[in-house]
Amino acid sequence: MANDASTVFDVVILGGGSGGYAAALRGAQLGLSVALIEKGELGGTCLHRGCIPTKALLHAAEVADETREAAEFGVLATFQGIDINGVHKYKDDVVAGLYKGLQGLVASRKVTFIQGEGTLSSQTSVDVNGQRIEGRHIILATGSVPRSIPGLDIDGNRIISSDHALKLDYIPKSAIILGGGVIGCEFASVWKSFGVEVTIVEGLPHLVPLEDENSSKLLERAFRKRGIKFELKSRFSGVEYTENGVRVSTENGKSIEADLLLVAIGRGPVSAGLGYEEQGVAMDRGYVLVDEYLRTNVPTISAVGDLVPTLQLAHVGFAEGILVAERIAGLKVVPIDYDGIPRVTYSNPEVASVGLTEAKAVEQYGKEKVVTLKYNLAGNGKSKILKTAGEIKLVQVKDGAVVGVHMVGARMGEQVGEAQLIYNWEALPAEVAQLIHAHPSQSEALGEAHLALAGKPLHAHD
Repeated sequence: MANDASTVFDVVILGGGSGGYAAALRGAQLGLSVALIEKGELGGTCLHRGCIPTKALLHAAEVADETREAAEFGVLATFQGIDINGVHKYKDDVVAGLYKGLQGLVASRKVTFIQGEGTLSSQTSVDVNGQRIEGRHIILATGSVPRSIPGLDIDGNRIISSDHALKLDYIPKSAIILGGGVIGCEFASVWKSFGVEVTIVEGLPHLVPLEDENSSKLLERAFRKRGIKFELKSRFSGVEYTENGVRVSTENGKSIEADLLLVAIGRGPVSAGLGYEEQGVAMDRGYVLVDEYLRTNVPTISAVGDLVPTLQLAHVGFAEGILVAERIAGLKVVPIDYDGIPRVTYSNPEVASVGLTEAKAVEQYGKEKVVTLKYNLAGNGKSKILKTAGEIKLVQVKDGAVVGVHMVGARMGEQVGEAQLIYNWEALPAEVAQLIHAHPSQSEALGEAHLALAGKPLHAHD
């Protein structure tokens, strides 16, 4: 294949999702010449099939619930149903606006954007559209796709992935969701608000199993109250088409019928057939292996985002892309503390956390060294106004810093920024207790939890 490129780029990036475009923008900002190769649309999964469209659906669901419940606030409103085409228009308009902005940003930074399916052709080149693009450094950022179970055929008809669910042009009467992690719980929340009878099937003992067990239990309680059903410790064993829908069976002998099955058991890396192994890149189960600076075993190749076995979150991809660009540009970089990254499930109620779970803290420091405190949102004025229930749980090393903040309730995703600072700055409860929080606000609950942990509770009961 001929090399038509007259220049060798400083960096060639394969994949234009969160990790790839963050590396491109930061690299260009630092004076590097950058080529960005993407087979689909710039922005990748997060912008087009993940974070942004799902959160738009969740907001539409919130509006539906608020309309139904308007009378509780003395507002006369009538809920007449969901116009699914209108919902999709709203969602697509949000995505389109952000997409246009991102395209403009990439162009303004003088990044060479190449649309096409690229493959790694050497340790310093990518082939795309019959052309060889040479780079002093290569960044692999090809992302992830929805996973399935061997033998389970996601046909896009009655057995769908999250990609299909985002474009579903009707509202099913009932749905089974296989997987009670972030994606499963967010779709369960949306569909319930849209009037769907939802059942989650989860093989592990709790919903959102990576969260602190207390958060999982609070979400389960809230989902029960909302009428969202779930079967825990129930491993999937098979699915068959019925006359009008699907029948799912589990290893513990349960059988559940619904209009459709959403498979939401996580996402797997996109790496097959892209030339990674052929060029000597170390892999494990499809993931590209990297060190704490996101370097592969090949000196000229780095990898970021969902392709590497770190947290599959867009903001992790952004951070990893920036780190690699800065390292290539010769800046001094600090490895990412993945415990210090905020995690949010945007269901109703929201689950937000940063730092260690209680179980992880006990494992790390020993049971006698871990102190926890729970602050119920019932004591928070703004949460009362919003009619939300939930809790903030703090995990502290005895006589030391707060190492975990776990929150459940409406809008907790907006509170996690302060929690992130508390964890990352290794704050003592007494230091946070000195900060004066606005009243009435939900952030005040975080302040009062620290007041209580510092031994001077205000509105909390002793």
